[in-house]
Amino acid sequence: MKVTIIGLGLIGGSIARSLKRSGDVCITAVDNNEQVLLDAVSLGVIDRKASVYDLEDSDVVYLCLYPDAALEFTEKNKNRFGKNTVLTDVCGIKTYIYPKLKAIADEAGFTYIGSHPMAGKEQSGFSASDASLFYGASYIIVDNGENNEAVGILKELALRMGFGKIVFATSDEHDKAIAYTSQLPHVLACAYVLSPMCSKHDGFSAGSYRDVSRVADINAKLWTELFISNKESLTDEIDTLIKNMEAFKSLIKEGNAEELKAVLQNAGDNKRKYG
Repeated sequence: MKVTIIGLGLIGGSIARSLKRSGDVCITAVDNNEQVLLDAVSLGVIDRKASVYDLEDSDVVYLCLYPDAALEFTEKNKNRFGKNTVLTDVCGIKTYIYPKLKAIADEAGFTYIGSHPMAGKEQSGFSASDASLFYGASYIIVDNGENNEAVGILKELALRMGFGKIVFATSDEHDKAIAYTSQLPHVLACAYVLSPMCSKHDGFSAGSYRDVSRVADINAKLWTELFISNKESLTDEIDTLIKNMEAFKSLIKEGNAEELKAVLQNAGDNKRKYG
């Protein structure tokens, strides 16, 4: 199988490393950074650097770019993809990008399936990529009535990479869930460290500070695109969070220990029940 990766950053590099470890896959890559490509070849992470002309005979192409860059690349090179090529993206939003990529693929005559590896780090770039990044993680396939053979290929490759769970969702289901599980925690963490007290936490912080603030070490360009592209679902979740925070604020301000204890108990029950 020939796999081409467009963008050897954290996710693209980790896909290359994990598939190379699984064996029986020829991996090529395209990246704007020539040094990254040379490093990947010398380390044996990819078999060789590729060009857009390699898209035609690739079995699977992983589009590991920011959303707008992914759309731009696909539109520009739509006539270079082979008719039997399966294109997938790894973007963290789907209602924005899915219909656009699907329309391009349908027009040009190749297959596009949306996907999203649920794994990452605070660090970015090829140097942060890791063959074990995906072990036990979820791999989401956006299933809006897709080509079953192409879905099967992506599922097989995901399992080779070490993903522990394959999840199927529509683009709308994906974005509503991601707004809560991924985007809202990033908003919360960033809002938290914008407090004037952040500069004074040293010596007074333990696990709670670390856990809440961890994802505030953020890639601002990427997450700006993701937040705005999913603004309806994300702002709904922010509204819910603000409502819950206002309820806590009122109970604490009033000194209403009985109701505060009940709310805290309910929160603890939810965490224990749902993980």
